[in-house]
Amino acid sequence: MRKLSDLPSLKGQAVVLRCDLNVPLSAGEITDDGRILASIPTINYLLELGAKVIVISHLGRPDGAVDLKYSLKPVAIRLGELLEASVSFAEDTVGPSAMEASQKLQPGQVLVLENLRFDARETSKMASERQEFAEALAGFGDVFISDGFGVVHREQASVYELAKLLPAAAGLLIEAELEVLTKLTTQPERPFTVVLGGSKVSDKLGVIEKLLPTVDKLLIGGGMVFTFLAAQGYKVASSLLEADQINTCKEYLARASSLGVEIILPTDIKVASNFGKDAEFVSVPATDIEASPFGASGIGLDIGPESAVRFAKEISNSKTVFWNGPMGVFEFENFSQGTFAVAEALSKLDGYSVVGGGDSAAAIRLLGFEDSQFGHISTGGGASLEFLEGKKLPGLEVLG
Repeated sequence: MRKLSDLPSLKGQAVVLRCDLNVPLSAGEITDDGRILASIPTINYLLELGAKVIVISHLGRPDGAVDLKYSLKPVAIRLGELLEASVSFAEDTVGPSAMEASQKLQPGQVLVLENLRFDARETSKMASERQEFAEALAGFGDVFISDGFGVVHREQASVYELAKLLPAAAGLLIEAELEVLTKLTTQPERPFTVVLGGSKVSDKLGVIEKLLPTVDKLLIGGGMVFTFLAAQGYKVASSLLEADQINTCKEYLARASSLGVEIILPTDIKVASNFGKDAEFVSVPATDIEASPFGASGIGLDIGPESAVRFAKEISNSKTVFWNGPMGVFEFENFSQGTFAVAEALSKLDGYSVVGGGDSAAAIRLLGFEDSQFGHISTGGGASLEFLEGKKLPGLEVLG
């Protein structure tokens, strides 16, 4: 994979930099600037070389139409604050405003173009349409740097086709992400523990398949745990269940046993009367969820306190831990304790911790932790999982 260091001098060159600035917004305010922060090292590197930096990114899913609630303008403002420099903003992506702003750009300056996904060609299923949009984007620069790790698993115009049109290389963020994830799959210090959560087993099948032979322990929480419990013959009331994955979970449990890998499931579950932040809840044995006062209508929304202690202990006894997916509905305070326990144990780990992006990264910030308390926080949940699964990622393949 071509890296920044492989490129000739960038002094005075116009660099189109693909970042992943898809940050959460609430009433136009950024609620988590982690992905903007992650883009800073590459931007500063390019500025120090005397390049003109044209930042492109998507935000949300505006479905190929202009929708100002998904505008990147707040992101451009925050980027300027973090860089402690003036950052220009184009009101369109490849239109007159973008062209005029790019022509005025001087070496050592930054311009942010409007949301890529305001143009339907960015994510079009038709290669010809993506190519057309990529050609328009290529007109802004002399060089293309891909640094949006969260989108490298997508075959999109600004990720794939654009990299073929200009001299291209990976940015510092992608380099760092790949170094960390490669270490996990090739030379983790042991004991190596993987903690998986989130809603669906089907989202994690590939990573379980790939990592089972290399891990020492696999801790499973979140909504996906109920399919594993069902695979062991237990009733899960109205909790999230993927019935079509029960046999797959049985196979994983059997395979783990044959490999000497311990799959650790919660021993207790917080069961609620309904899906709501103020719902009544009790903790019951994971083997008898329907024993709660809510019977068959109860919904498991977090691992129980006993399990939270056990999971934290297993993490503390490890030397390498990869975590992807919350243990419960962490957005609701009553059901955030399991996720908090995992995050706290990771933050104190005497070893190497990797938070696999997505909801896990959002959870640690919402729960009051600092990024610096963890070894590495991935900016791409889906991309990190697909890399660990061994899949070929289009946005990386094209840089080879």
